[in-house]
Amino acid sequence: MVKETLKREVPLSMVRNIGIMAHIDAGKTTTTERILYYTGKNYKIGEVDEGSATMDWMVQEQERGITITSAATTCNWRECQINIIDTPGHVDFTVEVERALRVLDGAVAVFDAVAGVEPQTETVWRQADVYNVPRICFINKMDRMGANFSRTFSMISERLDANPVAVQIPIGEEANFVGCIDLLEMKALLWSEDDKGSQWSVESISEGMKGVAEAARHDLIEALSNFDDAITEKYLLEEEITAQDLRSVLRRATVGGKVVPVLCGSSLKNKGVQALLDAIVDYLPSPLDILAAEGTIPSGSKHSKHQDSSTVECPPDDLAPFTALAFKIMTDPYVGKLTYCRVYSGHLYKGSTVLNATKGSKERIGRILEMHANHRDDKEIMMAGDIVAVIGLKDTATGDTLCDPLYPVVLEALHIPEPVMHVALEPKTKDDQNKLGKVLMALSDEDPTFKVRTDHETGQTIISGMGELHLEVLVDRMIREFGINVNVGKPQVAYRETITTAVDKVEARYIRQSGGRGQYGHVVVNVEPLAPGEGYIFEDKISGGVIPKEYIPAVDAGIYDALSSGVLAGYPMVDLKVTLIDGSYHEVDSSEIAFKIAGSMALKEGVKRAKPVLLEPIMSVEVVTPEEYMGEVLGDLSSKRGKIEGMLQRGSSQVITSLVPLSEMFGYATDLRSRTQGRAMYTMQLHSYQPVPQTIAAEIVARVRGE
Repeated sequence: MVKETLKREVPLSMVRNIGIMAHIDAGKTTTTERILYYTGKNYKIGEVDEGSATMDWMVQEQERGITITSAATTCNWRECQINIIDTPGHVDFTVEVERALRVLDGAVAVFDAVAGVEPQTETVWRQADVYNVPRICFINKMDRMGANFSRTFSMISERLDANPVAVQIPIGEEANFVGCIDLLEMKALLWSEDDKGSQWSVESISEGMKGVAEAARHDLIEALSNFDDAITEKYLLEEEITAQDLRSVLRRATVGGKVVPVLCGSSLKNKGVQALLDAIVDYLPSPLDILAAEGTIPSGSKHSKHQDSSTVECPPDDLAPFTALAFKIMTDPYVGKLTYCRVYSGHLYKGSTVLNATKGSKERIGRILEMHANHRDDKEIMMAGDIVAVIGLKDTATGDTLCDPLYPVVLEALHIPEPVMHVALEPKTKDDQNKLGKVLMALSDEDPTFKVRTDHETGQTIISGMGELHLEVLVDRMIREFGINVNVGKPQVAYRETITTAVDKVEARYIRQSGGRGQYGHVVVNVEPLAPGEGYIFEDKISGGVIPKEYIPAVDAGIYDALSSGVLAGYPMVDLKVTLIDGSYHEVDSSEIAFKIAGSMALKEGVKRAKPVLLEPIMSVEVVTPEEYMGEVLGDLSSKRGKIEGMLQRGSSQVITSLVPLSEMFGYATDLRSRTQGRAMYTMQLHSYQPVPQTIAAEIVARVRGE
């Protein structure tokens, strides 16, 4: 299928796949809007505050002034093609960040110069660490009251365990912020107020700033000399070190994850964004600069043309076998299902057939689209390094690998966090009832952290998500986008159950004799607790064939199914290990189903004897409040079973960090507003699951059982 020559519009070395990531309200979307304006993609600047931002195109995003879904766009700067994904900052939409980082080559972390490093910044930074994504930092909002470049710079080092190097320092702070000093060229960059920042001047550094700039450049050279002998030599011999010397070392060190270049500016006031674009081109990697994606050959691929080995490299080469990862699904009211893909290797024309290696099924690519938020341009071909949306895929889900049918390969899937909250839905009319299933399926296709199940006792539809805001937005979309009217129950906490002691030799026998062939399964297991977060482990210690090998997976499957409903209040069981040690079988009556049921019975019995406890999600809560309301806020958190972790002065505000059970946090936004006259704000994210105090656990169990 390879054509003789493949003409690229932009060489692969000039492609940058980047994400903009940060805590909520640090200015990610505003920064992206400025990038689109200065690169000529937009003819006017969109504003988040006015609800006119290009990247926040959903109605819910415009109303709330936050990013909910990661939007993709493409623009050009200095002959480079920059594919940008603007990710959400709210913890409820953390999977949007997770899947964006999985497919990006580099990222820009945006920081609020007043707040510094905030909780969600830490979360997304750790996610970027997992995927080894090179980053540059942009300290935004330098014009705001309380802006402090040095403090934020120190926090990046201390709280994120990063190695930041300043490539710019600000000229003035707060209301006096006018531009920045480029430490490589040793020039002052000044932006004028009257033309939306399109023009800037490059001037000599003023006498007053010279000493500070020279000291900062000295620190930069010292930091980079650790990674380049030529720089060290010039530094020691006191020879001139040029901007180009520094730039090439900075690029290598950034791509290698050894340093993080730090820039500054004010996106809202149109200062510093062009220099940020230069840094994206200069320091962040192209698809050629990073390690090739690795995958595995799926089991059962008898006719694979890959060499016989367990792992397969997918090099960023247009002529290699085609491999792409579907990282996001969206339902478009006009064209149907849009599947966002990152192409790692090879190329594909529209109309071609691909293999979904994860599911083992073939799919046809109807159209290929280059996305600009919710606008799109048709393309004939997608090539290595591209981030595009395709139409026509029916069975593909988030995290599936698409590849050449002759070269099957499965790339590493995405990590999807478990939901912590659920609500019950009831359609208002028969018509709504008929539409609901289809709509819920479409929404759960889009968002893997959104789970749907039916409560068999009440017949209600239960939807689960990452928090109140997450579920609120999803219900809002059902009503507005899909025209379904539903009654929504009160949010409920997603509790878990676990065990606290080990139990040996738990025996379960399943025997059924009803004329003809019967059923017989007999197992003996040990059950023991695991450390939090370890999940479920099954170990087979059967010897001497007392249970035939073909029945052992059925025992595991039975135990795994039984984990979905615990013994206390029917919540899922977590963090336990089951070891199969003995059992027996019957030549005629034994079957997989009999051993599956026996495994399930053994687990239920073992858990009852292993002192089960209820676990609840504990949230890490950070409240930023004016000093005068600190007593009120502390008292309120303590009354919610909160454990105060620390207090910190940030400008004129106090930052209180605490651990609070999720069940106590419903409606906290309203509560906090009324206690502080609307002047405090808070963020929370899942910290861990911990045992529920006994008296409260007894109440929950009684309520669930209807006692």
